Amino acid sequence: MWRGRAVLVVAALLGLAACGNGTPELMNLRSGESPDEFGIVPPKPLQMPASLGELPEPTPGGTNRTDPRPFDAAITALGGTPSAAGGIPAADGALFAHAARFGLDSDIRGTLAAEDLQWRRDNRGRILEQLFNVNVYFRAYRDQSLDQDAELARWRALGLWTPSAPPPRAAQD
Repeated sequence: MWRGRAVLVVAALLGLAACGNGTPELMNLRSGESPDEFGIVPPKPLQMPASLGELPEPTPGGTNRTDPRPFDAAITALGGTPSAAGGIPAADGALFAHAARFGLDSDIRGTLAAEDLQWRRDNRGRILEQLFNVNVYFRAYRDQSLDQDAELARWRALGLWTPSAPPPRAAQD
């Protein structure tokens, strides 16, 4: 009788262990090979020049005048100049110098991902989480998280306007 239960418990534990993918990535939301819905940008409308002689000679691999340029559009929308993209405008030189005063890390994303992984490994705590590689992201950062409802109430109690605040969580569920 107890052997049958032991076999069921072992089978259940093995089944749970098979659920993990073994790669502790930081909340990976990639969906795989599906198309990127944000990468679809409608083309500009076609325009007929006053004279067909004004059309430029086609160049292999060149750009089309109707090709969308979303990065240039975003730079322009934020008040920048697309031709200055990649460089630091003179007006922002002091700001950049102050931000970079302690040095720059060209691989900051990799550094932060490695530090985050180590932090989560050090803050797992429970033996079953370590054995079965359970995602403990929210538990590891619980002490550092912000209670958005309490913070919103604090700001509103101070009489400050919060126009972009979401509705209370109870109303969303």
